[in-house]
Amino acid sequence: MTINDINQLAEEAAPEIEQVSISFIELAMKGGWVMIPILLLSFVAIYIFAERYYVITKANREDMNFMDRIKDYIYDGKIDAALALCRSTESPAARMVEKGISRLGRPLNDVSAAIENIGKLEIYKLEKGLPVLATAAGAAPMIGFMGTVIGMIKAFYDMANAGANIDISMLSGGIYTALVTTVAGLIVGIIAYFAYNTLVVKVEKVVFKLEATSTEFMDILNEPVK
Repeated sequence: MTINDINQLAEEAAPEIEQVSISFIELAMKGGWVMIPILLLSFVAIYIFAERYYVITKANREDMNFMDRIKDYIYDGKIDAALALCRSTESPAARMVEKGISRLGRPLNDVSAAIENIGKLEIYKLEKGLPVLATAAGAAPMIGFMGTVIGMIKAFYDMANAGANIDISMLSGGIYTALVTTVAGLIVGIIAYFAYNTLVVKVEKVVFKLEATSTEFMDILNEPVK
């Protein structure tokens, strides 16, 4: 008997291994009810990120000639034209300058305080929803770990009830719950964390521009008319 004959006999005698395939949805279903809050957190995180990204990006747009026109109107005494320009410009900086112009004639400290208050209000509006996104980034992994504990408890419970007749298929349900929920929670948490920090960076850019606009407007009021 040759070596080829031996290999052929070994291949014929070896049992066929059945390959098991599973879809993504079926795999997610293995996580049990713990996947429901994780899924809800993912929807909330996606919605907040998309909505806030659009709003903050819009607020970050800047008209390079805006402050130059405001300066010309104020020096020419055209206060109504300056107010009309602010009202027609949809941006936090324009609303902040509008409040400052409406306080003209009062002490500069009052004007500065009014601008600062409007700036804080605009930042508060931009940051709306960010705490929820941060909560999703922290809560999703925790819920996933809770699913891990539940899955392991289920697996050990099945082992205890099986006694001497332990079958690996009996433990698969608990192990699936433990692993799937952990992975899902970590994925949602990581994505939400990066989304939160992306929005925070964009808000900080808006804050910087508002501070620069406030300083420029006060310089206009302090600068003597030529």
